[in-house]
Amino acid sequence: MERKISKYLIEWKNSPYRKPLILQGARQTGKTYSILALGREQYANVAYFNFETTPSLKKTFNESIEPSYLIPLLSRISGQTIIKEKTLIVFDEVQLCERALTSLKYFCESAPEYHIIVAGSLLGVAVNRETFSFPVGKVDIKTLYPMDMEEFLLAFGEQELITQIRKCFENDTPMPAALHDAALSYYRQYLIVGGMPECVEKYIATKDSILLRHIQASILESYLKDMSKYNKENEIKKTHLVYDNITVQLSKKNTRFQYKLIKSGARAAEFENAIEWLALSGIVTRIHRVEHPTKPLENYRDIDAFKIYVSDVGLLCAKKDVIAEDVLYQSSDLADFKGGMTENYVCGQLVANGYSCYYWMSERSAEVDFVIQREGKAIPIEVKSAENTKAKSLTVYIDSYKPAYAVKLSTKNFGFMDGKKTVPLYAAFCL
Repeated sequence: MERKISKYLIEWKNSPYRKPLILQGARQTGKTYSILALGREQYANVAYFNFETTPSLKKTFNESIEPSYLIPLLSRISGQTIIKEKTLIVFDEVQLCERALTSLKYFCESAPEYHIIVAGSLLGVAVNRETFSFPVGKVDIKTLYPMDMEEFLLAFGEQELITQIRKCFENDTPMPAALHDAALSYYRQYLIVGGMPECVEKYIATKDSILLRHIQASILESYLKDMSKYNKENEIKKTHLVYDNITVQLSKKNTRFQYKLIKSGARAAEFENAIEWLALSGIVTRIHRVEHPTKPLENYRDIDAFKIYVSDVGLLCAKKDVIAEDVLYQSSDLADFKGGMTENYVCGQLVANGYSCYYWMSERSAEVDFVIQREGKAIPIEVKSAENTKAKSLTVYIDSYKPAYAVKLSTKNFGFMDGKKTVPLYAAFCL
């Protein structure tokens, strides 16, 4: 399946300023697949090392991490002649070998002619370990997220539909009704399937929602195991509690995270480490309230007010045990959850396309779901799960801050009126 990161990886390979690359992201997002695809297509050969399946590899790095020492040994271990510029060296599950990650500093400084990519699922957690020496300034870092809506459509072979969506987005002209309905149908399928590559692949091949849910359950189980394996013992239960509570939080009219919903009497001091672990692992995305939507937005972040979304909307629906037919046919049974689910979807699309997201709330509780910096401007984004696009809070924001324009995401067709750009939910990736 085609992934947007392929273009980035090729640019990395050809860059004269290339450093060893760290490809991070949550488990099962397709990191290894993307790296090996690059190796097959762009290199003479690949020397692949996995610290999870071959734990004995760590002994090699315990002896020395100088490239002159490592290269001959790695060639022998992999059975591949490692050639400068022509061999792609891959360290997978590198969070299990801290010295392998530290060795990237020396490859950058004394052997930059070797092309190295390392991948790991919990690198955000790993770099916070006290014993860890991270190669600051000596590596390139890229995060891989689940497939966004555009990649989902590409997997279905819908390049022409994507071209039409982008054209209508740029010109603010409505999609033909038949294409609009088709794109909305794909959007609703995406809510159930999500963007995990294995889920997308199996769903396209079988259209079997039971098999899909089985795969999603396996991924969720692997996340729970990671929480136990890579966390402090006294934080494991708290991390599970927070993660399990996210669907409860997103079923509320106000999706702002509330500690009291985890358990009675819960306080920030008790659960803040658990939330930090989940965010660093890439399993969830945390977005903060911005007090004043003025550039740079990060300067006005309220650290005590935030929302938490699951990294993949398909996994969110699996956690909630949402029935596929209820989403596909817009059942009223999802009334309480629909808003949070739609926000979660939009957050995933924005984050996958490189945005740091925030939300805004006035003193009188007017709230805009997302605020991003796009093309040098602070842009408010209001999200609606259906075609009803009345947005009083967005009007309050516009009157107060006079943005260049605002975005309304809903099931309504493309358009532009009174400074508000109407964008169908399936086109959120165009932002």
